[in-house]
Amino acid sequence: MLFPVILCGGSGSRLWPLSREAYPKQFLDLTQSGQSMLQMTLLRLQGLSDIAAPLAICNQEHRFLVAEQLHSIDIVPAGILLEPVARNTAPAVALAAFSALEKDSDAVLLVLPADHCIGDIAAFQTGVDKAREAADAGSLVTFGILPESAETGYGYIERGTALDTVSGAYNIQRFVEKPNKADAERYLADDNFTWNSGMFLFRADQLLAELELHAPAIYRACQQAHEQAYRDLDFTRIEEQAFTACPSDSIDYAVMEKTAKGVMVPLDAAWNDVGSWSAIWDISDKDAQGNVVVGDALVEDSQNSLIYSDSRLVTTLGLNDTVVVETADAVLVANKNRVQDVKSLVTALKQQTRYEGAMHKVVYRPWGSYESICASERFQVKQIIVNPGQKLSLQMHHHRAEHWIVVSGTAEVTCEDKVFKLQEDESTYIPLGHRHRLANPGKMLLKLIEVQSGSYLGEDDIVRFDDDYGRDK
Repeated sequence: MLFPVILCGGSGSRLWPLSREAYPKQFLDLTQSGQSMLQMTLLRLQGLSDIAAPLAICNQEHRFLVAEQLHSIDIVPAGILLEPVARNTAPAVALAAFSALEKDSDAVLLVLPADHCIGDIAAFQTGVDKAREAADAGSLVTFGILPESAETGYGYIERGTALDTVSGAYNIQRFVEKPNKADAERYLADDNFTWNSGMFLFRADQLLAELELHAPAIYRACQQAHEQAYRDLDFTRIEEQAFTACPSDSIDYAVMEKTAKGVMVPLDAAWNDVGSWSAIWDISDKDAQGNVVVGDALVEDSQNSLIYSDSRLVTTLGLNDTVVVETADAVLVANKNRVQDVKSLVTALKQQTRYEGAMHKVVYRPWGSYESICASERFQVKQIIVNPGQKLSLQMHHHRAEHWIVVSGTAEVTCEDKVFKLQEDESTYIPLGHRHRLANPGKMLLKLIEVQSGSYLGEDDIVRFDDDYGRDK
């Protein structure tokens, strides 16, 4: 059976300020399709034959985002594996292989990053079917993208001789690192070179056999971490000590560049890794002046630019080859030819310990979200949204008191030994040091305003006594 393995890691920092560490690009609707990149990755699998439920791999901080986005498109995963630390793609795929083999001794893995865009789904599925033929014969298959330009941001694959057993599949001559411009132009003119997509298909047992041969330390660490993994709600927590000791390496370096069983299947499916704002411009519909305009924007005398408004009116005048991205708390203005360097801005923000480098103004939690509306010395005002049927942890604060005012919906409030309901326009006071809990017992969103006051208002001033989501902080 074919097990899709969805790699949900990565921070997408080149798409800042829309993509941030706490809510990166794979969970965003970057194509204005109504679906996130993760959801689009899963939905394009519909129609493939003999396919199992997906295995998703993510870090612990994103586990509820992954679970909720799968749930919202009615997909029940075969598992959501939680990496305690980032160790690149080779260990992640190894964990998926061990997990899939527990379910099916003949498991075949289709490894897909969660943040790619594919315009021609039929061509993609045809490529998968062809790759599966090669994998059934024992090959480890990677997909090579037919290049459209001399890209220096991608690795390349040089194909070798054609396979006798599978039409349209080729042995791999070599992998090539990200080239300089001159080499990229030479590769573009040579039909033997393709972009390295980072997508793979192989039998799980075959992958593990090659991993044990070429990267035994990774194999042993992942085997131990998998054997000591345990269930936590809907998730599988990988054992931390063994996995932390695992070397960090990509599946390309650890296996594909060393194995004699590597095969490449060319793919011409309007693929894009959506790795920068210029990539968003490439795949989006444009107006007569070559502009991509998203959101509330007024664009005058501007050409070949991307204008993205997330929360307010954005106006431009006389721009050319420019990217403007507005969010509620940060704005990016950059030359379109420099957007690959946005990551350096994120690094600088983190060095200055600014929250904008990692978090949005709206912070998502498994029960809903909160947004800071106003903050100053000794007080803060937040909007809190609690999803139907969800509740926050039973908690207390050492340094702050809270006032809650219900804007819409019904709130169930626990404060010490009292439990009571609040309706629209009603409010309550939570004194400092009191155990309390907020829940939404209704069928519509609960929206309320929280006014905090006290000597310290940080999010780490939370002592949890009980939590439906297994959080300890």
